[in-house]
Amino acid sequence: MSGAPPTLSVIVPVFNEEASIAMLHRRVAETLESAGETFELVMVDDGSRDGSWEAMQEAAARDSRVVLVRLSRNFGHQIAISAGIDVARGQAVVLMDADLQDPPELVPRMLACWRDGYDVVYGRRTRRHGESWFKRATAAAFYRLIRRLTTVDIPADTGDFRLMSRRVVDVLKRLQERNRFLRGMVAWVGYRQTAVEYERAERLAGETKYPLRKMIRFAGDAIVSFSFVPLRLATGLGLIASTLSFAYAVYAILAALFKWDVVHGWASLIVAVLFLGGVQLICFGILGEYVGRIYDEVKQRPLYVGDVQRSSEAAGSAVASVSDNRRQR
Repeated sequence: MSGAPPTLSVIVPVFNEEASIAMLHRRVAETLESAGETFELVMVDDGSRDGSWEAMQEAAARDSRVVLVRLSRNFGHQIAISAGIDVARGQAVVLMDADLQDPPELVPRMLACWRDGYDVVYGRRTRRHGESWFKRATAAAFYRLIRRLTTVDIPADTGDFRLMSRRVVDVLKRLQERNRFLRGMVAWVGYRQTAVEYERAERLAGETKYPLRKMIRFAGDAIVSFSFVPLRLATGLGLIASTLSFAYAVYAILAALFKWDVVHGWASLIVAVLFLGGVQLICFGILGEYVGRIYDEVKQRPLYVGDVQRSSEAAGSAVASVSDNRRQR
């Protein structure tokens, strides 16, 4: 690939964000031009169904620094970011969303920390404007729960908005798991990390792409990917159930031997059976989550399929080959 790599790559996953693209491009360009930085803006279309791709093409036509990646379908937010990471050429890489809740104006401060020797600079939210109390409460609870369940120090009150050095990016490209929780993966990589605090703004336009159902699934991926605690809880439930069952068996034997005045009936038997059956189903469900992820990994499919388009190259260079090469290393 011709030309020296830029100082910074800004990666933006896009899913139905047509109304935000032009403003996003303008604010990123103005901020980094004012700071005197060389950069590329990598926008990844994650199977949008509105006019996002056309808006992205308009931005690329106006600015040769815009790099477009179009995935063949919707692969999900974390996979879209991974696709952007694969094609980013910058010495440092910033991840941010297209809704402009995370301000591009914070990036120069992140770059200053990077130049001071930090490999990861993440944005820590001090306030979250435009979000319901339920979402704020569940987000706060999730971050504190995940910190207790894992041995990896995942910073609280942070999202994917962060800067990473090239050596962190190169390590991330070697991590191949499909059920990706990038915040945890970046924390797992290590190196020097610090925070830059900011107030998160309201969405510029559109609706959140993380409704409750996706939030629960995302939380499940995070916990299962970075913690064995659910498996240990399953073992604990099994031990508790076995202990209670043994205690009840001793009680039943003593009642029969000493002719205690007890009411005989099916209620106690039904309660015991339902209790043991419920514990077994919970344990099987937890085991199934881990086994399902093993099954997903052993198939060795590429993370995504799509095309990358740079203004200096012929359109349509295959991104899928980047993913395949990564899995062969």
